[in-house]
Amino acid sequence: MLKVNHISFSYDEEKPVLKDINFQLKAGENLCVMGESGSGKSTLLQLIYGIFDVDKGSLFWNDIPILGPKEHLIPGMEFFKYVAQDFNLMPFTSVEENIQKYLSRFYPEKSQKRTAELLEVIEMRAFAKTKVKNLSGGQQQRVAIARALAKEPELLLLDEPFSQIDNFKKNSLRRNLFGYLKEKKIACIIATHDGNDALSFADKLIVIKNNQLIANDTPKAVYKNPKEKYVAALFDDVNEIIINNKIILRYPHQIHMVEKSVLKATVLSSYFKGHYWLIKAEYESQIVFFNHPFDLTVGQQINLKLEHSS
Repeated sequence: MLKVNHISFSYDEEKPVLKDINFQLKAGENLCVMGESGSGKSTLLQLIYGIFDVDKGSLFWNDIPILGPKEHLIPGMEFFKYVAQDFNLMPFTSVEENIQKYLSRFYPEKSQKRTAELLEVIEMRAFAKTKVKNLSGGQQQRVAIARALAKEPELLLLDEPFSQIDNFKKNSLRRNLFGYLKEKKIACIIATHDGNDALSFADKLIVIKNNQLIANDTPKAVYKNPKEKYVAALFDDVNEIIINNKIILRYPHQIHMVEKSVLKATVLSSYFKGHYWLIKAEYESQIVFFNHPFDLTVGQQINLKLEHSS
């Protein structure tokens, strides 16, 4: 189990990066860390890996303290693997040679089998012999993930791991990777901007704002009951509407056009989204977005109904 006990950290005394962060993660669980750029997501992963020393609090993996460069000449815990946004690959060697870097040369057959298994996970068997320097950024990102998994770490730390990967590859890669982690009971912490990483694959979700943890629950609970607009906006467009002096948060799919309602609005524009239209409307000088099965005419007067919050 990972225990993050009320840690705080700053690069200098005047600007705290993280304040009183506290959570736990069991073996084999997947935790998603979300927050806007600069919120401290990457720094949190680096602290857990042992790249920096915490200013306050403590970090443990089971009963083993996680210590930084003040205690370790070479920072980083040997049973963790950290995949940063710069991949630190060997550009002039092949994909399979990069993955085999951490595997024993004394057991070539076992090493080759392990490499083939990981190439399957990242869907890059066809590129096994390709030099890394000839790969796209997204392909290099996948190789970095496979290399981190080579020796089956107990905890995998991923910083924006799918940021450079095309959408049509991203979905299948996520299914493969997180399925593999569950099968091998490898714990994972992923720092991301993408709500799909959390909603589809995470067991737990934490949200950081202004250097502090403001949400810590299951992804379903955080999504359905966001405490503020900042949290909801991490997943989708969100409406913050004032009705009867009360602030109400609703996603576009939670607002519907109906025949009769006290909520009168005017259509401003429509955006085609494939299987639905995103409608922009005005309600009492407030902009409202909602999903609708077909296009609406600009200037059309409509009635809206809001779903009850879960």
